[in-house]
Amino acid sequence: MNAQAEPAPDLECRALTKRFDHFVAVENIDLAIPGGSFFSILGPSGCGKTTLLRMIAGFLEPTSGDILIKGRSVLKVPPNKRAVNMVFQHLALFPMMSVAENIGYGLRRRRLPREDIARKVDEALARVGLPGLGNKKISQISGGQKQRVAIARCLVLDPDVLLLDEPLGALDLKLRDHMKVELKKLQNDFQTTFIYITHDQSEALVMSDTIAVMNAGRFEQVGPAQELYYRPKTAFVAAFVGDSNRWKGRVESAASGRLTVEMAPGVRIVGTASGSHAAGDTVDIFVRPESITLSRDAAALKSMANRMDGEVVSLLFNGAASRVLVRGGSTGDEIDVALPQTGEFNDLRPGQPISLGWSDAKTTCFGAGPSE
Repeated sequence: MNAQAEPAPDLECRALTKRFDHFVAVENIDLAIPGGSFFSILGPSGCGKTTLLRMIAGFLEPTSGDILIKGRSVLKVPPNKRAVNMVFQHLALFPMMSVAENIGYGLRRRRLPREDIARKVDEALARVGLPGLGNKKISQISGGQKQRVAIARCLVLDPDVLLLDEPLGALDLKLRDHMKVELKKLQNDFQTTFIYITHDQSEALVMSDTIAVMNAGRFEQVGPAQELYYRPKTAFVAAFVGDSNRWKGRVESAASGRLTVEMAPGVRIVGTASGSHAAGDTVDIFVRPESITLSRDAAALKSMANRMDGEVVSLLFNGAASRVLVRGGSTGDEIDVALPQTGEFNDLRPGQPISLGWSDAKTTCFGAGPSE
């Protein structure tokens, strides 16, 4: 008996490229997104992520390559005929219409019977948590409710893929944090494939099943959030995803995936190699703030591969995300250290001596490139 064929991904991009005159905005992107997943494209402004999304939506024509939805090419299919809908950063809701009229707009354009439109709109309102608000004007609802209306307006059309172009960018911080959770719940509920673009790493890390980190028109790394955070493959990913201390150094010795690196005269760090390195190579060294241990007693850190004495520069209180900045006595660099939740270091003050230690396993070295 033949094994059942795997279903086609909801979306595929094959060697997708977009050039504007001599500028390459998107270069040779290959992508396959399985159905029902939350996929984020994360990168800085100008990296090509919006251009990629607009090609998928049909608003831009690729220079080369192909786009497939459910296994079928859509290159010759106009935007309004693709099984794709898009939520824009500024939502593009119609202020003169009610909430229900906004959600039902696409259904009316499809010329569905009035009773079917009313039923589908009511169902959509209930599923996005806005039952009974259909008669409200857009000006009468909150920013978070507007986000849900914009999403409901797309999802009521049953798209195979929903594209979201930085939809939380205009919200204040507290509402944005709330909507991260709500968006993930909606995606789980509808089981629609979401493709979400953002420059905000926290949005991507919280919501996504898979993240593609984009830089200069290319994908640097694609994988689950934990993989990108703990096992970055490039210096760009290590610097862009999460916070890191970053230093440069010169390799003194390399053996079995471990490097001894001189950061400054007499200052050596032991770390793990991200690739092939030889003595004399310049490398970028990355250490996460939460990977560094604080101690008032340097002797307590003697078992750690990397140790440094320094003095406190400042304490940056931010609840569970509080940090302390320490100036390394050997290098003069300011080192960002996550403050333990035990409370034992909450009394640190500028100028106080402190010792730092961290393991070689939490120290990643990449071939040196330009500063991010």
